[in-house]
Amino acid sequence: MAERGVSRRELIRRRRRDGFVGRRSELSVFRENLECPPEDEAADFFFHVRGPGGVGKTTLVRRWEAIAGEHGAVTAYVGDAVADVIEAMEAVMAQLARQGQGAKDFDKTLAAYRQRRHEAESAAAVPQGDGASQEASGGGPGPGAGPGPSPVSVVASQVGLAGLGMLPGAGPLVGAVDAAQVAQSADRVRAALAARFHNRNDAQLVLSPLEMLTPHFVRALVDAAQRAERVVLFFDTYENTGTFLDTWLRDTLIEGRYGELPAGVMVVAAGQGRLSPIVWGDHLDLVRELELHVFTEAEARQLLAAKEIHDEQVIEVVLRLSGRLPVLVHLLAESRPVSAEDVGDPSGTAVERFLRWENDPARRAAALACALPLELDEDICRLLTGEEKGAEAFDWLRKRPFVTDLSGRCRYHDVVRDAMLRLQRVQSPGQWQHQHTLLADAYAQRRRQEEQSDDRMPEQRWQDQRWREHRLRETYHRLCAHPHRALPAALTETLHAYAYSPAALRRWSQTLLRAGQDTDAPALAQWGEDSLTALEDRPHSIIGVLSRMLTSGRLDTDGRALAHALRGRELGYAHDEDSALADFSAALDLEPHLAHALVGRAWLQTLKGCHEEAMAGFTRAIELEPHNADAYLRRSTTCIFMYRYDDALADVTRAIELNPGATVPLGNRGGLLARLGRYAEALADCNGVIALAPGDSSSHTARGRVYAQMGRFEEALADHDRAIELRADDPWAHVQRGETYRWMGRFEEALTDLDRAVELGPDHSWPYIDRAKVRRLQGCYETALTDLDRAVELESGSVWTRTHRGSLYRLLGRYDDALTDLTPQEKPGPTEAWKRYEIALVRRVTNKPGWEEQLLCSEELYRNVPAVGFSTRMDSAAMLFVIQCARGRWTEAEQMLESFLRTDPLPFRLREIADDLEEAAAAFRLPAEPVQALRHRLRQALPE
Repeated sequence: MAERGVSRRELIRRRRRDGFVGRRSELSVFRENLECPPEDEAADFFFHVRGPGGVGKTTLVRRWEAIAGEHGAVTAYVGDAVADVIEAMEAVMAQLARQGQGAKDFDKTLAAYRQRRHEAESAAAVPQGDGASQEASGGGPGPGAGPGPSPVSVVASQVGLAGLGMLPGAGPLVGAVDAAQVAQSADRVRAALAARFHNRNDAQLVLSPLEMLTPHFVRALVDAAQRAERVVLFFDTYENTGTFLDTWLRDTLIEGRYGELPAGVMVVAAGQGRLSPIVWGDHLDLVRELELHVFTEAEARQLLAAKEIHDEQVIEVVLRLSGRLPVLVHLLAESRPVSAEDVGDPSGTAVERFLRWENDPARRAAALACALPLELDEDICRLLTGEEKGAEAFDWLRKRPFVTDLSGRCRYHDVVRDAMLRLQRVQSPGQWQHQHTLLADAYAQRRRQEEQSDDRMPEQRWQDQRWREHRLRETYHRLCAHPHRALPAALTETLHAYAYSPAALRRWSQTLLRAGQDTDAPALAQWGEDSLTALEDRPHSIIGVLSRMLTSGRLDTDGRALAHALRGRELGYAHDEDSALADFSAALDLEPHLAHALVGRAWLQTLKGCHEEAMAGFTRAIELEPHNADAYLRRSTTCIFMYRYDDALADVTRAIELNPGATVPLGNRGGLLARLGRYAEALADCNGVIALAPGDSSSHTARGRVYAQMGRFEEALADHDRAIELRADDPWAHVQRGETYRWMGRFEEALTDLDRAVELGPDHSWPYIDRAKVRRLQGCYETALTDLDRAVELESGSVWTRTHRGSLYRLLGRYDDALTDLTPQEKPGPTEAWKRYEIALVRRVTNKPGWEEQLLCSEELYRNVPAVGFSTRMDSAAMLFVIQCARGRWTEAEQMLESFLRTDPLPFRLREIADDLEEAAAAFRLPAEPVQALRHRLRQALPE
């Protein structure tokens, strides 16, 4: 609230402090808003300040920040130093923490994000498409059978737990144990992810875990507002940051997507242009728009008077040269010309006049030289001005009105800096090159010092923010010194930046653009502009930029190899797997030791069923980079395809050792352990994932599934409830809770969840399949068939879905339709094994020949499935028991039943196998006596 009893002299002092002039109406508007109760409907919560460069937006915003602090508000200021939403949130939270408003949950989740960011980006980097593959569990079609499971779906289905759940948008893949069932449905998720990648904002949600971090961010703001009543966030230079902040800010501030913000949270955005009508069009009535103009003549004269400039001729020159643009009025007023003699020739720019009016030649030289770096610290100032006067010059510069001092790191205002750069470039090209080279060498030395302080591999250094900053500054100054000569190396470096992360690419692209503008090199600037534009339409525009780099002749061999590898990645995003594979191969022809390309090609080979070639590629990559956790992680998946489960477990464990804080390999190992029936160990890994990512709904869904597999249904339901609480719109969470209810025999509750899953994901097949399972158990075959018809419509190439429908057709007596869906394929895996068993049933019931051969084929396939599946049809022991019964081999049947019972199956699985026994007895016309004995044994195993 406003202070009481403040003296007039104090009010005068406040008004005049820091030389702030004008903008009295804007100050009053903001101050009055702070004094208005937050709950008052008249109170504004979103201010947008706009105006041209130099008009004083930053100065006003900083004044508002000070006023907010005087009113007891917690404040945070974000400028264009951030490159994405995650960095913006991090900057806000760091400032809140310094004001005693830290948030441990956010910090913990952010730390986990830092650990797994490269895994997420690496998983996103793998080409994703519809190439046919021969999958380990038989869940997808083979060559020529139509679209097969995509990479995302295959990874999730084969490994089966929370690994890909760490990627926002991949939650529905988490927790799958039945590989074929998940692979057939997960392509719908893949298609959704691919569509998002064509749109910048949606792609950003996939590549950055906003869904996981923003709720913690919102809760931190809620807590801060409860303690301080007001929280004010300032987003300056919004013309630069709005491209990636816009949608997120709208979703957070107005639409409450990540949680409700209290009335005490205010946001100020300041930029040169209007807010995007596409993003904000429906909410402009909620925005308090303030447009800043140049000073009125009275305001400009007021500032000059405050600087003790009274000579009318001087005032006229200042007004004319500055155009009353506040930053230039301040600039000229700083030199304080006091007479007409000081004015001299009234021609020239404001910056030239400022330099002419500065009497100290050392200061003039310092002002010019120190405009060259993008940011200035005392050491750089000493380098440019000399050791003796460096400290004095730096102290003088940081107090100039055109310099922003951020805790010892200073930046010139762009309007002033641009003019000073132009002046130096034109007046002394040789000195321009010399000083930029000097600066580049200085930043190179800083970079080398960072490299000497650790023993990381070259590619690991990109994870170090300080190292990246020094490298970026070095690149900028080499480009400024020699734009054409330095461009090839800069382009190669930009490729390395993109290999690291899209945020790094944004910074390098901005640097190319800035260097091109500062050196008046349009071709250089165009490279930066093209790359920035491409980030808005990934992957298609990125492919174009990479192709242009490859045909430009400006890349060396290493650069061309990396460009091919990255284009291969992007072609995978665009679902052009053949071209992607060709690019990876081209990269390796140029640079056989490029591990990135080896892993990318090996992964594509895995998905195409070329497992031996893939294993060779992964193994070679690991030889080249023994600490490449991603290569181990992907090789573990290839081992699963090849049924080499022990090797898969060893590889994924090694990936965890190499990156112990990462969730993807930990979740993947949990899925593999669950698939092997090692539920206690799987549960431990699930707990580890949740400890790293407590706010991620899919990790709770994954653990809930493992609890259900262990028969710990109440704990399973608690986890599923928590997952839905965290993300109520996630259809996969409802599917998993519905499946748990089905296993418990609570069919109506299962249907309630599955109905909701269908509402939330009408274009996903798995809610329909699971609902069909419940309806089949209820004897509602026709409604179950309706669901399976819809699932097949959505996933026409899915073998798993068609096998389900073929089995249901058999129950309905539609045998020809059943055989159409059950068309056999020469491929391994439990899905094909189950399909062959269903064919044998149909042929036996219809008295068609060949049923014995199908039964034997099913048996052989099941014997080659080493894993324990949770579904009866995926469990080799359970199905081999039924097949031995069908063949009349009663001794072997008893042995297989005892083997199955030793796995301590849950009651619903015992009921499933009992139903299968009854089906087999009827279809294969089995004798009553041995069937009765086995029936009795199953009843004994059921709990009372």
